Amino acid sequence: MASLNLIISLGFIVITAWLLFKKYHPHAVLLVSGMAMLVVAYLLGHHLPTLTIPTGNFGFDLFSYIKESFIETNGGVGLMIMAIGGFVAYIDHIGASNTLVHVAMKPLGLFRARPYIAAALVIPIGQILFVAIPSAAGLSLLLMASLFPILTNLGVSKLSAASVITATTAMGIGPASAITASATDIIGMDTVGFFVGHQIPLVIPLSISMMITYYFVNRYFDKKHPEEVEDVKTDETKAKAPLVYALIPILPILLLIVFSDLFNLFATPITLDTTTAMLVSLFIAMCFELIRTKSLKTVYDSMKTFWNGMGNIFKTVVTLIIAADIFAKGLISLGFIDSLIDVSQHLGFGAIGISIVMTVLIFLASMLMGSGNAAFFAFGPLVPKIASQLGVKSTSIILPMQLSASMGRTVSPVAGVIIAVSEVAGVTTMAIVKRNLIPLTVALIIMLCYLFI
Repeated sequence: MASLNLIISLGFIVITAWLLFKKYHPHAVLLVSGMAMLVVAYLLGHHLPTLTIPTGNFGFDLFSYIKESFIETNGGVGLMIMAIGGFVAYIDHIGASNTLVHVAMKPLGLFRARPYIAAALVIPIGQILFVAIPSAAGLSLLLMASLFPILTNLGVSKLSAASVITATTAMGIGPASAITASATDIIGMDTVGFFVGHQIPLVIPLSISMMITYYFVNRYFDKKHPEEVEDVKTDETKAKAPLVYALIPILPILLLIVFSDLFNLFATPITLDTTTAMLVSLFIAMCFELIRTKSLKTVYDSMKTFWNGMGNIFKTVVTLIIAADIFAKGLISLGFIDSLIDVSQHLGFGAIGISIVMTVLIFLASMLMGSGNAAFFAFGPLVPKIASQLGVKSTSIILPMQLSASMGRTVSPVAGVIIAVSEVAGVTTMAIVKRNLIPLTVALIIMLCYLFI
């Protein structure tokens, strides 16, 4: 049965990939493929995802999955992405993005002659921020609002800038990370101890390897496809707003860091999520505008830009994330994950072999489903049992597994972070994935060699 499930799942994956390659509308392809897999899973008698309010009829339940995906996405990551999209549109409208570029160009001008070094340096900086802001899509869009225009004005192509910004979320580490919390709960280990003693020593060499590989990969692709760098801005940018406006694009990042659980700077803990930080920053920006324009009507009218920005992100990004969620539900319902696990357990490998297989399987599953959390949450709970059977420490298996989950997400064309960044940058998801695939594959190989050789 496991073999049949795997064959059917792979068949749907191949058909979906072919349709996407032929440039069929991705929203429709993923949605219809996901629904078709749910139908097949139902006919085969598989366990289907649980609905909050089932209709009592599978035909209607099929559409309830879409409804509930809308509710869950719009109430969580979807709202966050829309709020960031609206904020990005607003700060561009009032000239804050332009002013940040103008201010940043003076100290960073020396990188004009070495734009790929500037791009590579984004990776460790973003990785540090990712520890405090553990939302992949959230952090990437914040960096798109602040760092992306700076990079393009230094001479970095849009694709190169977008690729390194998504790379900052390739390793979900730190106490605030959902995958880290799940991993430490599974093996019964202190989160901070796991972060300091296991994650940091491994992530440092991986980050260095990614900086090097991205430097050469992006330079190669830009030379191979010069048409992709034609719109790079290399002129001297003049500020369109007061210099103090340069603070506005980075204000959400500052708020999230200051009020992060990672630092606990206040006696009474204050928890600030990304969406709230965006709304606070928006109203601060509106206050700046009121002082500058001295026109309440002008400031109120400027809110249209924010709402339009949210709407544009919803119709392009959020709807695609929902379609990808249905696709992932279909794969899981067909027993794709369980089949992969069953196959890996019958290969007869030892502790190192099983660890490598599980790590690679999670990488591939995350790549296919677009969710590192979904892939890890499916595989992770098996670790204690596997470790006890093989007589090894759980940490030696779970560490590469949890890192490969977020790595796989970074090379997934249906991942929310890739979709969101591609929309803002004005490039395709596959173009970003093409840039990310080699560096992340190299990092995966280095990680396996570092841990098991």
